[in-house]
Amino acid sequence: MSAAAFFARWRVRLGYPLAIVVLAFAHPTPQSILYGAIVGSIGLLVRALAAGHLHKQEQLTVSGPYAYTRNPLYLGSAILALGVALATHSWISALILLSYFALFYSIVMRREEHELRFHHGAAFEQYARAVPLFFPRVTPANLLGIREGTFSIAQYKKNREYRAAIGFLLLLAVLLLLWRLRVP
Repeated sequence: MSAAAFFARWRVRLGYPLAIVVLAFAHPTPQSILYGAIVGSIGLLVRALAAGHLHKQEQLTVSGPYAYTRNPLYLGSAILALGVALATHSWISALILLSYFALFYSIVMRREEHELRFHHGAAFEQYARAVPLFFPRVTPANLLGIREGTFSIAQYKKNREYRAAIGFLLLLAVLLLLWRLRVP
């Protein structure tokens, strides 16, 4: 198994023990949890918009947030990770989270890029020239000849994106519990 395949396969599974370590270093306060929830909600919104456009393995998705960045799900995840880092109120937790994200997802994005290039050829090349890998454009790319799509709540559900929201809410609940247990 290549390193890229390892990172792609294990990125979510390794996130669970990582969460335990992050929580062990967390020193949340009501204010940090609130700020983290606000930032994390923005990340969830970006992910939800992306999931409602994404047709995995069916077509090259270039509409909605995909017209700004080739990886809006991962951009949303990065914003979500930043929200969690703020909520933990711990520079150690923040460093762990952001390092994990930078390491795993930079490799995963490049691997997925190769797969998309293989499956979609010239259409992906045109898309990749117009839309940045991660940091979004200010205006949407105008991609002539590439099929556009619209947001679909059914597609959001099919992609099971609601699981990210549930996980984030559970994490915030655990942080509130940690804060409550540490309050004298």
